[in-house]
Amino acid sequence: MEFTKYRRSQIAELRPYQPGEDTIGISITAVDREAGSPKAGDMIARNPKNHDDQWLVSAQYFADNFEPA
Repeated sequence: MEFTKYRRSQIAELRPYQPGEDTIGISITAVDREAGSPKAGDMIARNPKNHDDQWLVSAQYFADNFEPA
């Protein structure tokens, strides 16, 4: 199966992860956990239409793909 590149057309809502914070309710992939997340520099993203839908964005992915609006 082939992947297609897409550009995001909306503003994303993210905040810094605070080391030691409770991550219950925040989705963190097994790959990110294996890489040591959650850790300082990681970001927490949320669905702007459902603030209970939150997930971790690794620090490197954030640095490579996001900039302030």
